[in-house]
Amino acid sequence: MPEDAPATDNLSDTVAGETGQAMENLRAVLREAGLDFSDVVQTRIYVTDLADFDAVNAVYGEYLQEPYPARATVQVAALPKGARVEIEMVARVR
Repeated sequence: MPEDAPATDNLSDTVAGETGQAMENLRAVLREAGLDFSDVVQTRIYVTDLADFDAVNAVYGEYLQEPYPARATVQVAALPKGARVEIEMVARVR
């Protein structure tokens, strides 16, 4: 698990670390609903700099397997608390 747990309210020093924490947070939400990443049908990834796409994509790819969910990645001007990445997921209910 990334070093900066949600309870600390701290962001990682790297976009890869932020992405890993976002994915772990999403894993916890899915698990609470009795789901996992295989139930995800759509994701939206928001980044403040598209130059970070490769780093975000590498971490994202560690969590999801084929068939991959539909995905959109967009650059935004800013995210809360100065974050560099935010990920939103839609999952199907079993």
